[in-house]
Amino acid sequence: MIVAFVDELRAEGHAVESICRVLREQGCQVAARSYREWARVNRTPAPRVVSDAGVINAVRDIVWQVDHQGVRRMTPEGLYGRRKMITSVRRHGLDASPGAVDRAMRSLSLQGVRRSKGIRTTIPGKDGNRAGDLLDRDFTAVAPNRTWVMDFTYVRTWAGFVYVAFILDVFAQRIVAWNIDSTKAVELVDIPLRMALWQRGREGHPIVPGELIGHADAGSQYTAIAFTEHLADEGIRPSIGTVADAYDNALMECIIGLYKTECIRTTIFHQGPYRTIGDVEYATAGWVDWYNNRRLHSTLGMMTPVEFEQAHYATLNREPQPV
Repeated sequence: MIVAFVDELRAEGHAVESICRVLREQGCQVAARSYREWARVNRTPAPRVVSDAGVINAVRDIVWQVDHQGVRRMTPEGLYGRRKMITSVRRHGLDASPGAVDRAMRSLSLQGVRRSKGIRTTIPGKDGNRAGDLLDRDFTAVAPNRTWVMDFTYVRTWAGFVYVAFILDVFAQRIVAWNIDSTKAVELVDIPLRMALWQRGREGHPIVPGELIGHADAGSQYTAIAFTEHLADEGIRPSIGTVADAYDNALMECIIGLYKTECIRTTIFHQGPYRTIGDVEYATAGWVDWYNNRRLHSTLGMMTPVEFEQAHYATLNREPQPV
């Protein structure tokens, strides 16, 4: 009742100190500091405080989930930076501002993961005979199954180095196949080619002989006779970049950089050190599934590769509307 009385007098323009002094003279011991402390604790939160709390809860739900063992673990979305986190929050039905997402990430100690510099591992074939560069650094495609880029990288384990090969469809930047081996023999890159052809046929979108370009660097695996003959048998036009020039296969180098940063150098997809090839295979499978189906790509309009491809095919299969 006394606080309400002070609030009423304050609304009429009286100072808190003057009001409390008069009350004390009348035998009611009320200090100005006590009134302000009560007002601070019981005042209605500002609208921004309320909205920020909702954004923080949304980011927390996106970034952390409880696994089947009841342990709370960070999801791959915890690797997102500001732009992707904003899109992810909005996809969850909350129209959050960039500033609110920034404040939420700071309060939760979240920061987008950054890539480090990679190491080139391309060893050219000894004979020097290889196909020409059909892309000329143009990593765009008008449709799926028009351009595939290929490369492999290495991962250090307790049992030694293992090698991971990828095939990426340029149109939607989708990883269509990958393979892991303990050696750098030609099978390392030939097996994912077979997997990619099978996967596209299984999805109902097989490649058309003569339409697809298979682009790789000048590594001996991609210029080997067995691999080039396999490309010829499938009607895939080979394309080889120059030696010691990462820009000639820049898109694949970028994806491998993401793989090393988001999968290998974090504990999101594998807890603890990589002991065997099985550990790397388990982590890579989880990352590729997330990359294709859930990871947002700024170059695709904040869509996932699978969504981007599905949108393309949905446009082609759209039924004609009556005039």
